[in-house]
Amino acid sequence: MRKLYRSNRDKYVTGLIGGLSESWNIDASLLRILFVISVFATSGASLLVYVLALLFVPKESTY
Repeated sequence: MRKLYRSNRDKYVTGLIGGLSESWNIDASLLRILFVISVFATSGASLLVYVLALLFVPKESTY
């Protein structure tokens, strides 16, 4: 299993979804669409999970 990180290459805001897509070998656009749908389906609870993940998932190393 690959390490989870926030991507420096594939990012719009924080790179978290880009890092997930690289780690799971899924298209980032699909994950972004699913995230937006989940925000509405969970009345915003997935935003809390996103913010918590930002605190614990490290940025991609550049070296």
